[in-house]
Amino acid sequence: QVHVVESGGGLVQAGGSLRLSCAASGRTFSTYAMGWFRQAPGKEREFVAAISWSGGSTEYGASVKGRFTIFRDNAKNTVYLQMNSLKPEDTAVYYCAADPFRRGFDYWGQGTQVTVSS
Repeated sequence: QVHVVESGGGLVQAGGSLRLSCAASGRTFSTYAMGWFRQAPGKEREFVAAISWSGGSTEYGASVKGRFTIFRDNAKNTVYLQMNSLKPEDTAVYYCAADPFRRGFDYWGQGTQVTVSS
C-alpha cells in the first residue's frame, strides 16, 4: 500500500506563485513515477504533470507547460509542483498520484485546493 498526501494549496492572486508538495510512503519511492492532476468544479480531471522515477523525464499538460515545474527529492520521498504565473483558470483541486508498478497511477491523495483570484 502506498499513501500519498498533498499539501501547499491555498489562495493566491493571478500572476502569483505557489508550490505544492506531495509526500508518498514506501521504501522504494525512488522507483515510483509520480504525477499531478487537477479537477475544477464541473469539469473532468485534467493531467497536469508527471515525472519519472529518477526525475530525468518530465511531461506537462498543454495548459500549464512553461508555467509549472514538477521535480522530486527522493531522499525526502517528496514530489513538488512549482506553479508560476497562475491564472484564475488554474483554480482546482490538485491531486498527487503514484505509479509504483509502472502500470498507471494507482494511488491517489485526497487533494489540495488551489484558488487563484483575478
